[in-house]
Amino acid sequence: MFANQPELSDAELIVNLRADDLTALGVLFDRYYSQIYRTANAITHDSAVAEDITQDCFLRLHRYASRIDTSLPLAPWLYRVTVNLSYTWVTRHKKRRVSLETVVDYLMSPARNAPDQLAESAGLQAEIRQAIRELNFNQRVVVVLHYLNGQSLEDIAEILECPVGTVKSRLYYARENLRHRLGNVLNEEPQVAHGYTK
Repeated sequence: MFANQPELSDAELIVNLRADDLTALGVLFDRYYSQIYRTANAITHDSAVAEDITQDCFLRLHRYASRIDTSLPLAPWLYRVTVNLSYTWVTRHKKRRVSLETVVDYLMSPARNAPDQLAESAGLQAEIRQAIRELNFNQRVVVVLHYLNGQSLEDIAEILECPVGTVKSRLYYARENLRHRLGNVLNEEPQVAHGYTK
């Protein structure tokens, strides 16, 4: 696209993609690559696998373009595919420890207003990584979508195709599990969990 051309919407790009316009796929790839890769990497904690999942996600976007409802936002569809592909990989590799180090780094970053001295604490980061690693898959996914990608509970419900109440429940139990696991570590500093505490 030329610099003076208006940016096409996702819906317009999907319509072009249906006509086998691979330039449209390239624009969508550039637009969503980092979010999809980051999500897959946070769930699988394997950069090579995350790259494969990201590529597969966009291949599916091309393959199923004719089935995508252009009246709806595209991002939830992409997240849903990413979560499903990540779930398949995780369940096939259960013996591997699944860590969400990327999420921890994000939650501990100054951008999330974590206290500097705590953000620099390798010991605390290790404890948080371990606690997140021990969450079950469903709880890890809602943590990734909510805290890493900033998705609302309603958006997560749409992505996971489940009721908002289910998302709230998973997030609640994830917070409780993290609070229980990190209780001694955080001691009188509950604010460090950024959203994990009420």
